[in-house]
Amino acid sequence: MLHKCEGIVIRTRDYGETNKVVILFTRELGKVALMARGAKKTNSRLSSVSQMFTHGIYLYHGGSGMGSLQQGDMISSSRTMKEDLYKAAYASYMAELLDKAVEDRKPDPFLFELLQQSYALINEGYDEEVISYIFELKLLPLFGVQPVLNQCVNCGAGEGDFSFSFRMNGFLCHRCAHLDDYRLPLSSKAVRIIRLFYFIDLQRLGKVSLQESTKQELKKVIRTYYDEYVGVYARSRSFLDQMDRMKKTMEGPKDT
Repeated sequence: MLHKCEGIVIRTRDYGETNKVVILFTRELGKVALMARGAKKTNSRLSSVSQMFTHGIYLYHGGSGMGSLQQGDMISSSRTMKEDLYKAAYASYMAELLDKAVEDRKPDPFLFELLQQSYALINEGYDEEVISYIFELKLLPLFGVQPVLNQCVNCGAGEGDFSFSFRMNGFLCHRCAHLDDYRLPLSSKAVRIIRLFYFIDLQRLGKVSLQESTKQELKKVIRTYYDEYVGVYARSRSFLDQMDRMKKTMEGPKDT
């Protein structure tokens, strides 16, 4: 049977000398695996449309097992992302998280839009770190976890000075802070940004510029939360950490 779908390439692997297995996350069908025969050949009509991060319209033959990719019409090559090592690293991390979060052939149009919009924003020049933090937060419900971010997890207060309690799964206000000696203190700006990123529709996101200190607060909360509650190992995250260390070394110490 011939299928037509809109999809984004989230994973590939070589198969033999000339073929590739392409994992698409599609709007209509969810995650599907396709054999792209001859895609490793430079003159193949499937070469460009089977590359990572490519967004296109795809035709494939298939049933319940692995399909066979027949044709692809590119919508976006994500060229900016591919040519920038840092952007590509964050995009790979997002793709790997998505791949681990969803089962095969489970359509989720909202999630497809989230991935497509995230990649589009990175290609438009938005900070790839910021977009990845938003993506990580919005992916949490797919892993079956939802931190309490709109109020204090204990008393329900919406205002105050907040810290994050990993033990209690959410924000703790200053009145309830004594309940967790290991809570993570946060600046008021970091609290606002975490709430914004968790609840905002990406289509409404304006230009966001964060200080490095705020980014580090977000990173510590999100990554520790993934370690404590999600427990998913992403190889691309280790590469990201190496990239960040290399970037800091190249930039040198900050003036004080």
